[in-house]
Amino acid sequence: MYHFSSIKDYQNALMNGTTTCVEAVHYYLQQIEVSSHLNAFVEIFAEEALTNARYLDEQRSKNGLHGKLHGVVIGIKDVISFKGHKLTASSHILDGFTSVYNATAVQCLLDEGAIIIGRQNCDEFAMGSSNENSAYGHVLNAADTTRVPGGSSGGSAVAVQAGLCMLSLGSDTGGSVRQPADFCGIIGLKPSYGRISRYGLIAYASSFDQIGIFGTSIDDVALALEVMSGADAYDSTVNDAPPPAASAVAGVDNATYKLAYFKESLEHPGLDPEIKAAFELFVKRLTDAGHTVQAIDFELLDYVVPTYYILTTAEASSNLSRYDGVKFGYRSAEKSDDLSVFYKQNRSEGFGKEVKRRIMLGTFVLSAGYYDAYYTKAQQIRQILSQKTQAIFGQYDAILSPTVPSPAFKIGEKSNDPIEMFLADIYTVFANLVGIPGISLPLFQHSNGMPFGMQVMTSQMNEVTLLRLSKRLMQLNGAE
Repeated sequence: MYHFSSIKDYQNALMNGTTTCVEAVHYYLQQIEVSSHLNAFVEIFAEEALTNARYLDEQRSKNGLHGKLHGVVIGIKDVISFKGHKLTASSHILDGFTSVYNATAVQCLLDEGAIIIGRQNCDEFAMGSSNENSAYGHVLNAADTTRVPGGSSGGSAVAVQAGLCMLSLGSDTGGSVRQPADFCGIIGLKPSYGRISRYGLIAYASSFDQIGIFGTSIDDVALALEVMSGADAYDSTVNDAPPPAASAVAGVDNATYKLAYFKESLEHPGLDPEIKAAFELFVKRLTDAGHTVQAIDFELLDYVVPTYYILTTAEASSNLSRYDGVKFGYRSAEKSDDLSVFYKQNRSEGFGKEVKRRIMLGTFVLSAGYYDAYYTKAQQIRQILSQKTQAIFGQYDAILSPTVPSPAFKIGEKSNDPIEMFLADIYTVFANLVGIPGISLPLFQHSNGMPFGMQVMTSQMNEVTLLRLSKRLMQLNGAE
């Protein structure tokens, strides 16, 4: 962060007069320019950010801090609406589209004094695990530019990793915040389903999507979560539970936890041996520190990825049917008087390869001959998973797992093998299927020099326990 370890330190410096919001914005604009080769941002709101910074500096000189996120410089993934700014989901099919309203999450940030500095690159319509599917080109991992940053929120993750903003917003449908956080060596939080309003978030799979947060400090992530949480008249799926107070995370936590991990998660054939060894060693350290950590059977692990892709592609097929070139977005230069041909031209030219693949898969599983065989079965498995999860959290405070089976892979390494790419989500999709919160913590480093993390999951709407435990784990590893 801009010479500071946390938002609290930054805001103390603002109040002490040792820095200003304008200086902070200038610093980040300079860093973004220096790191433009990473392709993390697709648009910078430079003049607007500086104007807002000047206003906040004036307000602070008169009345003190204006909001909990006063002067905090934040980037947003290009699937989140910001009124008066372009919004494309990194897809040609939304070329030229401008958002006409603020996402509820963005409005919450602005109301608390945050400065939005730009929109960030991502996989098209948030579909991907590597940020290689963007209409704006690949995002590069700042730790090794020959490797992917993870996806779909790769630009948001790299922006925090490379110090281009203080916090970023991403979206997580099956791991798209936690997986890039793992690849980039930062914190990535996916809240419970319904914790943060989805109003203004471009839908991929509506029963899975959740706005998530990237940061370098648990306290910072907790503060952003508090600000964005809460009921919203525009989103009926938002839970009415009280927002998790950041102050509940900031205190000293001397509790001992009862933790579980799935035996099958460490037996997965694609799991990197170093990641397995690091996980097992950390489990021993937790036990030595007084926590209870137990391996439990979870025979459904092999079902989570197929179930996830059947359900999400089905929802994507429905959600993306609205993009047809009639009222907004891309329209083919080829003229046609046939409406069916007109749709086909617009969608064939506007959508990228991965989006087309998922639309076609989703349309297939929803078709009359296969609906019961695939979609209905997947919904049944999702229900079983939810029931088993509730039973687990009746006995344990949290579930631990690797975040991803391997560290960040080379650009292009898995582009021709969609199944292998899909399996990269084996540990993360579980939380989205059952609606629980999950976080990736940057605890380890691979012998190839790349970071990797550990995933922690708790019961629904229990982000306070998740963040307090995460802070303990970071402290145990000397990282917080």
